[in-house]
Amino acid sequence: MMDFLQITNDPYMARRCDALPGMRLFVDLEVHGKAARQAGRNTFISTHQPQDVGRVKAELRRSQLMVRVNPLHEGSAAELDTVLKQGADSVMLPMFQTPGELRAFSHMVAGRVPVVALLETAGALHSLDAWVDTPGLSEVFVGLNDLHLSLGCAFMFEPLASGLVDRVSARVHSQGLRFGFGGIARLNEGLVPGRDVLAEHVRLGSAAVILSRTFHHPSEQNVAAHGFDDEVAALRQAEGDLSKRTSQQVEFDRSRIRGLIESVAASMVRRSAEGMA
Repeated sequence: MMDFLQITNDPYMARRCDALPGMRLFVDLEVHGKAARQAGRNTFISTHQPQDVGRVKAELRRSQLMVRVNPLHEGSAAELDTVLKQGADSVMLPMFQTPGELRAFSHMVAGRVPVVALLETAGALHSLDAWVDTPGLSEVFVGLNDLHLSLGCAFMFEPLASGLVDRVSARVHSQGLRFGFGGIARLNEGLVPGRDVLAEHVRLGSAAVILSRTFHHPSEQNVAAHGFDDEVAALRQAEGDLSKRTSQQVEFDRSRIRGLIESVAASMVRRSAEGMA
């Protein structure tokens, strides 16, 4: 059972997630440079505050709480002290480029909680072998939104279709670490449907995926209060079904999904070219 990561600072949502198996809560404090990097894109820009860590943690009985802090900066040590005092179970470092940045961050954590490396830059990707053995590192999560921008790709899932995510997964697993990547929409939604994204997670032995905003649809006033729970249960059922595929079925799905991603990317490139003409 992989972890379904729910980004929230809402105590009520934290309680709901905590009642479900295999959930991990995620408070997101990253703000440095994010708005500029993802300007014009329909991506999540957090408004979470440090005090949200303690508010969410107080609601949890069995789920772990991960906190994404800001990229390494002069205030990182103080920021870490704040979130750890409030009960963070692990901390995630985003947007690092070099092994030295991740090692310096891990040194600041000093073994107090596990470190999660968010691989989302070309620099981090190309130097993976030099930092995957960082002391205190427990998990590598590939952030497809920023990584595809860093690599000059048109579509966020292109690193998955090209085999880059496969290579990261293999190296991370060979180090004995947990691995995860990207976000997932509801099963039948998205340019790459959630079921197909989940199929790739299962194929790659992923341990974690972020639930996208499509799981909430606050504008759908007629959705029952248990709608979120039902959607998560459907995703969990699909995870079990996908794990039972034969090797031939896994390969068929891999090839089909790669073709879909390449088709979507090509369409995006064409539309961009037409827009500039």
